[in-house]
Amino acid sequence: MNLQPGGKNRPKGTKVTILIPAHDEESVICATLKQLSLARKPEDKVVVIADNCQDRTAEIARAAGATVIERYNSDLKGKGYALDYGLNFLENDPPDVVIFVDADCYVESSAIDMLVAQAIYTGKPVQASYLMEAPPNPRYKDLISNFAFKVKNLVRFEGLKRLGLPCLLTGTGMAFPWKVIRSIDLASGHITEDMKLGMDLTLAGYEPVFCSQAIVKGYLPSDNEAATKQRTRWEHGHLQTLLTYVPQMLLEAFQQKRLRLFLSALDLSVPPLSLLVVMWSTFLGISLLVGILGISWIPAMILTVAGCCLLLAISIAWVKFGRADIPLHKLLIIPIYVLWKIPIYLKFLVKPQKVWERTKRESIENNALG
Repeated sequence: MNLQPGGKNRPKGTKVTILIPAHDEESVICATLKQLSLARKPEDKVVVIADNCQDRTAEIARAAGATVIERYNSDLKGKGYALDYGLNFLENDPPDVVIFVDADCYVESSAIDMLVAQAIYTGKPVQASYLMEAPPNPRYKDLISNFAFKVKNLVRFEGLKRLGLPCLLTGTGMAFPWKVIRSIDLASGHITEDMKLGMDLTLAGYEPVFCSQAIVKGYLPSDNEAATKQRTRWEHGHLQTLLTYVPQMLLEAFQQKRLRLFLSALDLSVPPLSLLVVMWSTFLGISLLVGILGISWIPAMILTVAGCCLLLAISIAWVKFGRADIPLHKLLIIPIYVLWKIPIYLKFLVKPQKVWERTKRESIENNALG
């Protein structure tokens, strides 16, 4: 058959396995498996990795019809170790494509077929659009987080795709040809194992591609403490990956003469949006002081233009992608959102998070995400 990029059809007979790492997910695993049964083909295999579970995750997943394997290792904790355990389980009868889905996600009906088709056609890792849903009665931080997540995981990735550049991996809704995923060692406790995996695959020559039509949705926690922990893990993991991989990728790009790898390193070097705003504000303040002291106004002028460009980019992203999620007047509270995240960045300088911690889950049975 003629398989086109972005198409929904997969080759007949393609063996697909969906791996779901789950650590104490009894409150969400049933709803995830129930919805996933509507998004996959009956012949697709679903394997739940009950990783160091102390609850009824394994029992509930088996009752829902999934194959369940259990892993217990109190020394090696983290999603990377769980996924590696799952891949080892599949080794004797490997699928053509393996898809990673988190235990608390909503996978839209056509997403699995799209991801499989892209993975087979390109022979590369494929990342779905991983978006977030705000909780009921959302706070201002939830609305801004939802919009920021869409800018990061949809708008930015779509731009990279149009430039012919690879995207990052975002942790769920990821499809891999079998030989590709087995070329990399996943067994690690890295707190953002998805970004690490994407960088390792890019260095190995398997650059992830973005499939914007395949939608996978997650849930922002309504509990303030859980939200802070989640942001801390994401932000600290992002910064650790940036500091570790950007120098390595720049060196490899020079040695291998790979322009795309060089451009990927430049993309990775861009810090999280809130931190970028904090850095811009800090340097603008310093440059204004330099101008007032009569040294030069040129730095202040350059930073002013850069700030206007950033504001314009965010405004365009909101007009095209964010109007349905957040009213215009709510954007005025972005400075408050940035201030909320400053302690997270300061903590990175003093005591960066290095150990994976599970975010507190909330039941998703009653969430309507269609």
